[in-house]
Amino acid sequence: MDCNIRLLRPSASRNTQTGHIEIRQLGIVPLPHRRFRNGNSTKEPINIMKPKQIIISILAVLFVFPLMGTFAQQAASSGSIEVITTFDYPGAGNLTLPQKINERGDVVGEFIDSSGVTRGFVRFSDGSFSDPIVDPNDAFGFTEGRGINNSRTVAGDTFISDGTVHSFFWSGGTFTEYDVPGAVQTNLLSINDAGSFTGAFDPDGSGVFQGFFSAGGTLTSFSVPGAAGGTNAYEINNSNQLVVGYFVDAAAILHGFYRDANGALHFPIDPSGSVGTVLFGLNDRNWVVGRYAESPTVTHGLFFLPPNNFFTFDYPGSTFTSLNGINDKGVICGRYVDAAGIAHGFLARVNGTPPTTPAGSEMKANVSRSLVTPLNSSPSAWGGAVLAR
Repeated sequence: MDCNIRLLRPSASRNTQTGHIEIRQLGIVPLPHRRFRNGNSTKEPINIMKPKQIIISILAVLFVFPLMGTFAQQAASSGSIEVITTFDYPGAGNLTLPQKINERGDVVGEFIDSSGVTRGFVRFSDGSFSDPIVDPNDAFGFTEGRGINNSRTVAGDTFISDGTVHSFFWSGGTFTEYDVPGAVQTNLLSINDAGSFTGAFDPDGSGVFQGFFSAGGTLTSFSVPGAAGGTNAYEINNSNQLVVGYFVDAAAILHGFYRDANGALHFPIDPSGSVGTVLFGLNDRNWVVGRYAESPTVTHGLFFLPPNNFFTFDYPGSTFTSLNGINDKGVICGRYVDAAGIAHGFLARVNGTPPTTPAGSEMKANVSRSLVTPLNSSPSAWGGAVLAR
């Protein structure tokens, strides 16, 4: 599907007649990680028109009606996503990876410097940045900012000295370490305004993660049936009605899923032609964002409307676009990768409702709620690649 995207940056190339850039549809390859890859109307008096005026008016109406029909057809699919601005964490050569955005417009994410060290950050709504966020237990130069709410509490993760991944909440410069009770490893991936949070945990050191969310003080774990490579819960909306994420099947293929308010899992969520799909974030309108790979070298931003429709978004000139977070105002944070392989952050805005097409067929599985209980806490090294970012 094709879409028009209007860039607001002065330096962006654009069609001089329309002011739009035409983007052709192209649809996950993870960003290589240096450590782990190796007219106003007026009212006038009604007058009796002369015959000549009547003829002219009739001709005008006959001319306008077809145009109105054309406009109506366009208006039905006039929704779009437009880029507002791009940004980079200060510093030469930094890769910038935004993750989530709150209702105030603050963005949390991480940057990777030229030596491969990963640090968390917050880009505030006024365009300024926090100092690098570094967990005090970070033993490998790897701290991620993953979620943020309106109180500016950040959720994130790090690697500790034994090589396992553990998580934290950061607020006002203070770290509070967090792990799912009894888990060997924990990845926090989001936190909402109600204080609910989501993530994934390794219960036994196998490196196969289960998804979880905490709402109202109740911790619930779940796995998508057939998720041999793990289930990752990336965000829960402020109404606590929907959880989105991805799972990995036995063939190591990534697929999106969502869990509804009744506890039913909907999966797999895969646009036609996808060879890997991740759902990263959502808002209280149940607008979901993510990305999907069309091939090992082409990855598209994804706007998804449950239960089964999607819209493709590509940053102009880039073969890698990822939409990672969206707030209730329809503002999206994401990233694109340029020709030199540098990742840049951007903010975009949803106008109207973008036209969507059906995704592939999905399955549903009713999953009962289950509380997480203390699990085997035997030590184990990190058993897999970094979760999608």
